[in-house]
Amino acid sequence: MKLEGFGVFVKDMAQMIRFYRDVLGFEIKEDENTSNVFLEKDGTLFLFYGRKDFEKMTSSTFNYAEKINGHFEIALGVENYAAVDKAFADVTSKGAVSVMPPTTEPWGQRTCYIADPEGNLIEIGSFVKE
Repeated sequence: MKLEGFGVFVKDMAQMIRFYRDVLGFEIKEDENTSNVFLEKDGTLFLFYGRKDFEKMTSSTFNYAEKINGHFEIALGVENYAAVDKAFADVTSKGAVSVMPPTTEPWGQRTCYIADPEGNLIEIGSFVKE
């Protein structure tokens, strides 16, 4: 088997599309009223599934995390330490929730964490000092 992508089950598709498109700069061409969004980001397939639509399709119900949660993270890389700080300032000024401000970790990575509107963690980091 080969990893082709990953999916996020979303409660408010329009809000999530606006966040990932307008705050994080993902290219999303689907309409905000869609039930599924498919996009490719840097060679990785990224999927949003509407929770209710997915449950209807599978004839199942699921439990979902609420608020900021630690079930998974989406990791985004930038070119260097300064870009981590700049990206963090930019996305938090546009409404991303700060979880951890830019920090240089003992293993040499400068990293920060934000949360999307549904509480999923997003890391922005780099191992390049300059």
